[in-house]
Amino acid sequence: MSEISNHKKCGMPGCGADVPVELETEAVCVTHYLLAAENVCTAIRRESIPGGPDVPRRTEIRNYVASAAMMLARLGAGTVRLSDETKKRILTTFLTLMIVRENLDRNEQSFRPRRQAAKAEAPTELVAA
Repeated sequence: MSEISNHKKCGMPGCGADVPVELETEAVCVTHYLLAAENVCTAIRRESIPGGPDVPRRTEIRNYVASAAMMLARLGAGTVRLSDETKKRILTTFLTLMIVRENLDRNEQSFRPRRQAAKAEAPTELVAA
């Protein structure tokens, strides 16, 4: 399913690690992909404070979270042998993505206008029939 390409090396300066097939489009090794994803999540957390991103940006963030999570799932379930430390980092990054998505949804819910009850209506009681 997934194999390391013999001809592709990580594009980061000073890194000579092999690039898995799943990351060929990114041209980075697993470690650098995880670092980049964590850095993006940190920037998103700073951006998504109350009153933060608008609707198009939220959609863009959701799309990033979904694509990064799919990539992590492919890396973790692929046939490339990963060290236990790398597996742990994949799971940690996946959890970070889940938290970012949850916080984004929570912030969106808190800014929706609440229904205002009509003041003219008196509270109704439930009567057993």
